[in-house]
Amino acid sequence: MAGPRSRARALTAERIIEVATRICDEEDIEVLTIRRLASDLGVGAMTLYSYFRSKEEILDGIADHVMGNFRLPTAEETSPEAVVRALALAFLDMMREHPSIVRLFSTRVSTGPQSMRGAFEAVIGRLREAGFADREAVRVYGLIVQYSLGFASYQAPRPWGKADQPEAEELRRRRRHFYAALPREDFPNMVELAEDMTTLPSDEQFLFGLDCLIAGVLRQTGD
Repeated sequence: MAGPRSRARALTAERIIEVATRICDEEDIEVLTIRRLASDLGVGAMTLYSYFRSKEEILDGIADHVMGNFRLPTAEETSPEAVVRALALAFLDMMREHPSIVRLFSTRVSTGPQSMRGAFEAVIGRLREAGFADREAVRVYGLIVQYSLGFASYQAPRPWGKADQPEAEELRRRRRHFYAALPREDFPNMVELAEDMTTLPSDEQFLFGLDCLIAGVLRQTGD
């Protein structure tokens, strides 16, 4: 079995970021400390300072790692509508897989070369290939990221909206009863629309909003 000394020799910046990303995704960014990260890696805390000067540098590394590994959708359909839809869904998938990136997007500007290639350069290039002109491609990119980020942030604390969660149906039922049980004289609309209220953080709602966004984009750009 490898001891602490051999584990330390095998340590790399990439390995540190992978473990830090796992901690932030599975628990929370606030849980990540140099001491906790060192413990999970099986090394001393001071060892990490040979690779990163602070927790902030590690958080920058997480953002660069996650965004740099953004999975650009295959170009099976090349129409502007299809490309915007595929990119928005891909960004939402990335944010669900790595919920830490939602917080990181809100607290820092990523300028790492890996993230700029994967989640900026390649995406804007795909939009230009789909026919969006120079400034339009940048603005549509912004809409896609901002909409996906906003929805992921809204959905994260509302698990009844996630169809892939095994407990989602039971949570929706409880939420429906919560709305339905509100005092009707104070909340008549929410009581009457209790069923529909539970769909606000759902994939169905995301797709509805995405359809509206695409329709507006095509109208504004003349495609």
